[in-house]
Amino acid sequence: MIAKRTSDAYQPGKRAMAKIKHLRTADCVVGGFRWNKGEEGKSVGSLLLGLYGEDGVFHHVGHTSSFSAQEKRDLVAFLAPYLTEDEGESFGTGRTPGAPSRWTSGKDVSWMRIRPELVCEVSFDYLQGLRFRHAATFKRWRHDKPPEDCRFDQFEAAVPYELMRVFEED
Repeated sequence: MIAKRTSDAYQPGKRAMAKIKHLRTADCVVGGFRWNKGEEGKSVGSLLLGLYGEDGVFHHVGHTSSFSAQEKRDLVAFLAPYLTEDEGESFGTGRTPGAPSRWTSGKDVSWMRIRPELVCEVSFDYLQGLRFRHAATFKRWRHDKPPEDCRFDQFEAAVPYELMRVFEED
């Protein structure tokens, strides 16, 4: 939405109006993370986010990297107790991060698995299918919400039911 004061006239060629984006929030489960480039083991680059489908399968939906440098260093110790190498945990049978695409050719797409026990609230501006189109913005940890309650149905108001059915069948 573009907005201007009612008392102001339209001013062609000038940035006199405000662009207001519709931001939504979602509660997501953290299923993994990527190291900050060049700082492996010292700094987290991004958290990998997931949601559960109706069938209980955990799917990767995007990432958030909206942390200060200090917060990225602090996340290393915070996430350490949740690390796992068990492929049955984290993104196991659903869509996983690091799948080949035209944007990832030649890039390091490795990631660290963590047990899907941490829930966070993120804001996002756009869904492409049932994934965040751009990086989501971390808002807060949700220690009060069980991970299994973080499902795709929270998007039903924003995504047509038919599209959700198609994704669930994938």
